[in-house]
Amino acid sequence: MAGTGKSTISRTIARELAEKKRLAASFFFTRGKKDISHSRMFFTTIAAQLANSLPVLRASISDAIDNNADIFQQGLREQWNQLILNPLKSAPTQSIQLVVVIDALDECDSMQDIQLILQLISEAKDLDTVRIKIFLTSRPEIPIFDGFRQLSGEAYQDFILHNIPLDTVNEDISTFFRQKLAPLKAKHGLGTPWPDELVIEQLVERAAGLFIYAATTLRFIQGGIYGPEEQLSLTLSTAKSSRSATAHLDGIYTTLLQHSAFGKCDDQEPEQLVRRFRQVVGSIVVMFNTMPAIDLAKLLQIPFRVVSGTLGSLRSVLSVPENESQPVRLFHLSFRDFLQDSQRCRDERFQIDEKERHTRLFRKCMAHISQLQENICDLWGPGVLITEIPHDTIQKSIPPHVQYACRYWFDHWRLGNPVEEDIRAIRQFLEQHFLHWLEGLSLIGEVSNGAHMIIALEEILPVSCNAY
Repeated sequence: MAGTGKSTISRTIARELAEKKRLAASFFFTRGKKDISHSRMFFTTIAAQLANSLPVLRASISDAIDNNADIFQQGLREQWNQLILNPLKSAPTQSIQLVVVIDALDECDSMQDIQLILQLISEAKDLDTVRIKIFLTSRPEIPIFDGFRQLSGEAYQDFILHNIPLDTVNEDISTFFRQKLAPLKAKHGLGTPWPDELVIEQLVERAAGLFIYAATTLRFIQGGIYGPEEQLSLTLSTAKSSRSATAHLDGIYTTLLQHSAFGKCDDQEPEQLVRRFRQVVGSIVVMFNTMPAIDLAKLLQIPFRVVSGTLGSLRSVLSVPENESQPVRLFHLSFRDFLQDSQRCRDERFQIDEKERHTRLFRKCMAHISQLQENICDLWGPGVLITEIPHDTIQKSIPPHVQYACRYWFDHWRLGNPVEEDIRAIRQFLEQHFLHWLEGLSLIGEVSNGAHMIIALEEILPVSCNAY
């Protein structure tokens, strides 16, 4: 399945299947969230849920873990075979058909893993014991198409959301606007009718079949710096485009940013606001994991009031929780795509240079991990087990922004525009703080990722150095 709105549909289907006791397992990929942006926990999570939904599998899955103590560190193929496929083959025959829901596979951060997952799960079609169907959603990325093309025609059926008749989609979007705008009319004592039929028709026309346009427009009307009537007028004042549905969405994003980020500022402020926008929002856009605003401020080494002030005006495109302990995140990946594409984001003030932002985040990460010290948790002796260390002790000694720096500094460096000074900084860090970094990784349970980074450094660093 492909198209805008896939996540909402898959979550609805998962709930309905669960109510009917037909949901075998589910996994929702989300780019930028630590444990669900990659495939390392995919099959282990599915296996754990299968053991709960199909009690007859518990013994065989448990035996697979006992017989393969390092199964959680093994590759996807081994995990699939040992934890899922073999237990399903040996299970007693079941009459009921169960469904596994996999949402947003395109948001998995490894294209190779995406294709391997498609190849492996297609093997479920040959099961004679348990009848399993896979409900999978994704945007129409090339690796997804390539992965499906390698499967036999009987292994899958596709359904493209964009093929739903536009009249049907428009009717749903019209209903959405009517229901969601009605409470605003009552709350603000607006006249009747508001909005009138012509306005609803204009909103539906501009949405061009995209629910993300409708949802973003609604948030803009609800939460702007002006009242809902003026916010709605600003939305409709955006020049219509005949280029594509994406162009309509780009238009609302541009209007939203221009009036939310710079809605009320003195003539001397815009340049500073642009710098803050790129620093704060640009970082959120390229980061590999979400984090609360207060931790983001610490990572970027800027005052919290700067971060909170920047985010406060952008609630139409960013989820900014009132609870400061909750992470800030994008409502939809289309906003990230918009900011990083100069052909779509025509206002240069909001364009995000992905490589430049990765480089700046790398330098911030390096600044934090260069402060690591030996025995950072002040442990009482060598050989202490991780399980014996209170979680609060680790969180206090290695706060979230430092944990992020330990885990992702290499990824930001790899995807940025490093200069010779950055190479020297890495060498100096490894000479002075390598063991401190490994200690930090072990405390936060990321040693295996550290090993991968070291191997990659050995392959990449000499090449980078020769370039200079």
